[in-house]
Amino acid sequence: MAKDGQVMMMRRLGAVVLAGGLSVLLGVSAHAASSSTALPPPDPTAKNLTPYMIKLRAFDACLVTQSRLMNTTREAVHSPCSCYASGTVDAMSKDEIQAFRDTGYFNDSAREKGLQFIDKCKLKRPF
Repeated sequence: MAKDGQVMMMRRLGAVVLAGGLSVLLGVSAHAASSSTALPPPDPTAKNLTPYMIKLRAFDACLVTQSRLMNTTREAVHSPCSCYASGTVDAMSKDEIQAFRDTGYFNDSAREKGLQFIDKCKLKRPF
């Protein structure tokens, strides 16, 4: 039982770290789209991610970002964030998945799909 608890705690800690990193990357990407600022360096931990793992990263980042934007709990945005993460990653092409693996963040076309799902899933746009 202690082992399962430790695994769950490590997974949650990892999710928080990933979500925080993705929140920063999403903010930097949004800023980069509106300016000539260079993009952040590629994330080497993304290179072997499956689409399911990319969904988990997007979901975790959504929970953190949306709970802050909406001034509510993560539980309150659980279903909309699940809608967003699943919809976005399922809509991504093989090239967009590979671009995420190469960089650790959504490219322009995947980001546009993400924004469509933010609207469709009734979430707040982060910018």
